[in-house]
Amino acid sequence: MPQFDYDLVVIGAGSGGVRAARVAAGYGAKVAVAEEFRVGGTCVIRGCVPKKLYVLAGRFRDDFEDAAGFGWRVGKPQFDWPALVAAKEQEITRLSELYAQNLTKAGVEIIPARAALAGPNAVRFADGRRVSARVILVAMGAAPVLSPQIPGIELAISSNEIFDLPVFPRRLLIVGGGYIAVEFASIFTRLGARVHMSMRAEHPLRGFDEDLRRRLHTALESDGVDMRTGVLPTRIEKTANGLDVTFQDGSHLEVDQALASTGRRPSTQGLGLEAIGVALRENGAVIVDARSRSSVESIYAVGDVTDRVNLTPVAIREGHAFADTAFGGKPTAVDHDNVPTAVFTTPELGTVGLTEDEAKAKFARLDIYDTSFRPLRATLSKRAETVFMKIVVDAASDRVLGVHIFGEAAAEMAQLAAIPLRMGARKSDFDAAMALHPTIAEELVTMGAPTRRCEGAA
Repeated sequence: MPQFDYDLVVIGAGSGGVRAARVAAGYGAKVAVAEEFRVGGTCVIRGCVPKKLYVLAGRFRDDFEDAAGFGWRVGKPQFDWPALVAAKEQEITRLSELYAQNLTKAGVEIIPARAALAGPNAVRFADGRRVSARVILVAMGAAPVLSPQIPGIELAISSNEIFDLPVFPRRLLIVGGGYIAVEFASIFTRLGARVHMSMRAEHPLRGFDEDLRRRLHTALESDGVDMRTGVLPTRIEKTANGLDVTFQDGSHLEVDQALASTGRRPSTQGLGLEAIGVALRENGAVIVDARSRSSVESIYAVGDVTDRVNLTPVAIREGHAFADTAFGGKPTAVDHDNVPTAVFTTPELGTVGLTEDEAKAKFARLDIYDTSFRPLRATLSKRAETVFMKIVVDAASDRVLGVHIFGEAAAEMAQLAAIPLRMGARKSDFDAAMALHPTIAEELVTMGAPTRRCEGAA
């Protein structure tokens, strides 16, 4: 057997890479993790965690406004952007250090340098050091992409920079209609910015259930977001007062900042993957099998760099399964079906399973159950807010195919709904569950007759 410096070298210390390294070390492997920036990856440093903190900050605006309906009298609130940025930075620094400590406690060596592959079993670092490894795991995640087709796009910022702007943008243009775009639109309009959204589609969140897409569109407009659908920028120019943006319809808009949120690309550039025969998709994603192995036997990849299901919990599960497979003697494939997901707008979206359109393509007949109602909080606050819930059911077997929620605590409910969906629950199982009153979630088990029945293509 050849001798290697390490049993495993992980390139990238994001959620998937960290989990893989710790579990592999727990199996007795000698492990090193290479990370050129900060331990924790996109989720901890520039994604899920700071974003959710900003979401919570924005929701305090609603809390202050709603308090009067419940008998509270509060003064006029004032928002301090630098204070929020500083508090966020303190928290993600704490989390990053905790991730690093946990790696060290597990016996993992952290190499603070950019790494690239120098062969099927060799890794080269930016400082010139070169090591050998029996197995290499690529876990570099993905990064925002700025469209080169728009002259002046380099003047825009990405989701990486928006968390740390030195000055709060009073006028903000967001280009794109995906989940990152709508989340920041919801955040910044609540923090006091005048937000404009420019997107190609009629409604945001392509790929989500159409009922949720329409309701989110209406909610964003109600919050004051200027929705420019079907029109994209054609030029961005610097002016004395900010940025001047020209659109496809000839209109102009002056803003302080433009956030380009039109997609992300797997971070495989410069890693040397193709040179050693690792097969990549057109967008740079590493092609892997069910157990995350690439076309080169010694090289694996997990997380967003594979462009399968680009969510932090999925990357963590893939990293754990990889370690079980490669070092634990327990070959494990990750099931990517019925993965719950959420969009942290206000109100938020929570969804798991098939959309109605996806179900129509796979099943002959569907029963659709849905309901819309005013939550209890809104009755006294007088806020114009509704909750929408939808359950997609296979009419032939009564099996629940999808659950889609728009409203308060939608993400929490979607996480719990993922359990019965994974177990193959029927709508009659939902009906048999006792309601917990008064809650929003009780509506999931009290929808009796289907709202409509529709025919599918199967």
